Amino acid sequence: MMVTVEEISLLTESDRASWEVLARGKDMYFAVERSDEDYERAWRRLLDDEQIRGVGAWLDGKMVAIAHYLFHASIWYSGKCYLADLFVDAEVRRRGVATALIEWVAQDAKEHGFPGLYWNSLEDSPARALYDNLGKFQQGLIHYTYRPDTNNRRVNAR
Repeated sequence: MMVTVEEISLLTESDRASWEVLARGKDMYFAVERSDEDYERAWRRLLDDEQIRGVGAWLDGKMVAIAHYLFHASIWYSGKCYLADLFVDAEVRRRGVATALIEWVAQDAKEHGFPGLYWNSLEDSPARALYDNLGKFQQGLIHYTYRPDTNNRRVNAR
């Protein structure tokens, strides 16, 4: 059953408690441990940094989903928008809430001059069906994150 999201809007100071429930739910779902200070720091960034944004989606007066994203420059293209987090309460999943959030973020990014929206997902994520429908899957693209390792020898470039 598809639902109509009543409201999607940027997070405000009064949204802190609802946001934190969903943010902690996201971290629990992905088995990520964070300190209270981590949540406080993220919250301040979402409210105070012009390049980092957070939005919530409401149904029946309750925040049921959040999205975090950031704008950044690009070498070859117009500005880019990275959708860092998207989390929907389990009770309302598969009802169009995530689609509405992604479309809202895409429009917000476009209006602010950052039309290239992209995100990462785990290969076995249940949300892949949605992502494959809304986005373009980059077959063969591998995502790396730098991991400093002091045991590796450094090669001197000449």
